[in-house]
Amino acid sequence: MSATFVTTSAMVTLFGLLALRPPRPRHSSPWNLSFALGYLVNEQPFLAFYWLAAGTLPTLIGTTAWTPGWWIATGVVAVPAAVLTALAVRARTARPVLDAALREAIGPGRPRHRRFRLPLARILFLPFLSFRPDVRRVRNIRYGDAGRGQLLDVYVGRHAPEGAPVLVYLHGGTFRTGNKMLGGRALLHRMAAEGWVCVSADYRLRRHARYADQLLDVKRVIHWVRTHGAAYGADASTLLLTGSSSGAHLAATAALTANDPQLQPGLPDADTSVDAVVAFYGYYGTADDDGRVTASPLAHLHADAPPFLIVHGALDTLVLAEDARHFANELGRHSAQPVAYAELPGTQHNFDMFQSLRTHYVVEAVERFASWTRSRTQEPTRE
Repeated sequence: MSATFVTTSAMVTLFGLLALRPPRPRHSSPWNLSFALGYLVNEQPFLAFYWLAAGTLPTLIGTTAWTPGWWIATGVVAVPAAVLTALAVRARTARPVLDAALREAIGPGRPRHRRFRLPLARILFLPFLSFRPDVRRVRNIRYGDAGRGQLLDVYVGRHAPEGAPVLVYLHGGTFRTGNKMLGGRALLHRMAAEGWVCVSADYRLRRHARYADQLLDVKRVIHWVRTHGAAYGADASTLLLTGSSSGAHLAATAALTANDPQLQPGLPDADTSVDAVVAFYGYYGTADDDGRVTASPLAHLHADAPPFLIVHGALDTLVLAEDARHFANELGRHSAQPVAYAELPGTQHNFDMFQSLRTHYVVEAVERFASWTRSRTQEPTRE
């Protein structure tokens, strides 16, 4: 057996096992080694299959079949192949968990449960490509005067929607890194293709701003949508705020502090309310702050909170599932609106970074939750 064969088999096995059952950290943290080694394999095992095949097939083909050497090589390859197969099969468990969470929170069949066609070719061969020919992206629109920290992109269907509902997405990155091109791309393109006007926004990062400034940026984005969104076909009477990781933290806090004049200086009369929140693998603890705002959504819970869909990975090694579960439970205790919490088996942090089976099922669930939100905002009796 060649060195390439042995090295490839060993590395794929190691990464696969770290994905299958990562070591559990004691507490949430911005980074750890097991996440770095196992994350990509966990969310995209097909790429690891290709890596395994490229490194081992030459040896298998070049070894005489049915000889002891061939059986040994086959057995060595079978181990990582079995692990990767288990990871791919495990991703399918996301759909029933999401269905159950939505059914419990908003009821069965509200609205009719849609199933999108599985983008199998993209999942298998182009997982990092989110482009759709029926969606256009209007880039780098300024919503403030802070340079690149206050830019947003608008995703809209090419058939120029009118009166379209709005989805706003906030990227993650521990409040210190990231930009509007990371995370949520599959969601933004899918929802835009379904007739929503979607906005992905940058916000000032920690080296240039504190938490209160970042929260104000989110409120400025909401205000921009309400004042300028109509130019892109948007009707902000339905506005869904979404975010991942630290973006989920900001989305939750912004939704829970809507229209608070103390937290939106310069926008005292602006409507910064939202109709619902979707939070992916969010951190909900206390962020660093400068005293202008208590930097945790847990400090702002109240009965008039909007509906929430909270999606978290059971195997998240950066933000532990029990931390997200605690937030969901506390929010559900205070809020008069539905709180759907879906804890996805076998799921890591950053699961929305590219096309995958799991991302497909999550986007289906968000579309269902978004449609339910829109149906509520369009009720004639709602004031």
